[in-house]
Amino acid sequence: MVGFKATDVPPTATVKFLGAGTAACIADLITFPLDTAKVRLQIQGESLGSAQAAASAQYRGVLGTILTMVRTEGPRSLYNGLVAGLQRQMSFASVRIGLYDSVKQFYTKGSEHASLGSRLLAGSTTGALAVAVAQPTDVVKVRFQAQARAGGGRRYQSTVDAYRTIAREEGLRGLWKGTSPNVARNAIVNCAELVTYDLIKDSLLKANIMSDDLPCHFTSAFGAGFCTTVIASPVDVVKTRYMNSAQGQYSSAGHCALAMLQKEGPQAFYKGFMPSFLRLGSWNVVMFVTYEQLKRALTAACTSREAPF
Repeated sequence: MVGFKATDVPPTATVKFLGAGTAACIADLITFPLDTAKVRLQIQGESLGSAQAAASAQYRGVLGTILTMVRTEGPRSLYNGLVAGLQRQMSFASVRIGLYDSVKQFYTKGSEHASLGSRLLAGSTTGALAVAVAQPTDVVKVRFQAQARAGGGRRYQSTVDAYRTIAREEGLRGLWKGTSPNVARNAIVNCAELVTYDLIKDSLLKANIMSDDLPCHFTSAFGAGFCTTVIASPVDVVKTRYMNSAQGQYSSAGHCALAMLQKEGPQAFYKGFMPSFLRLGSWNVVMFVTYEQLKRALTAACTSREAPF
């Protein structure tokens, strides 16, 4: 579909919903090792002070973290929590990305011109709604990525075991642990990611710098990934730490953030920044490029099925 003119028939909400979930799963399959490396770097040294953490750091840098995991736990460790990750994307991305245009149109009352405020409001709405739906999958994904295979200290044996164990030991509230920081994170991420992509793409098209095809989608997605990483890293680190924490370790997400600041300093909020950027940048490129093509392909398929002659 790349290089073809967009169809005159706009994609339906169902097409966007399914296309976003599928595109996000494809992006996750490709970039999951970077996400796992990010999680390991974010939780590293959480029980130590900044000086002790630096001295005893097991993981150093993106490549170093990946190589250490492969050497000590095997290549499969890079995909710890993949099943929960795909479950998360299918339910999460479908809502926050697939419904973004529909919610934006709702706030603009059908107007073709969407203000920045309407875009931000739509991004916040779908981001928060997605968390309410997919939070348990996010908790399980983070727990799996954080646990090391080496040494027999694994907390969970399978995805189903993780859901059961968390519900049994921590109650149903345990599956929604970290909802507040995750709502904050995803409202920020969704606004930064979708609104930035929307604005960059619109600007490129209106200025006739690029046409609505692969180079335009790639450029817009890369810019969105960088902006999102800079804005969302602090709350992402807090979310990861809080979700992975033992019961009673932190009384709230705010307590977790305060403990990080006191023990490790402000730089702790940008732990794992490089894998976060590499992951978000590459994830955005794969997801948005795939999503744009899937929207066109699915819309064309639906149109041809409704009018075969």
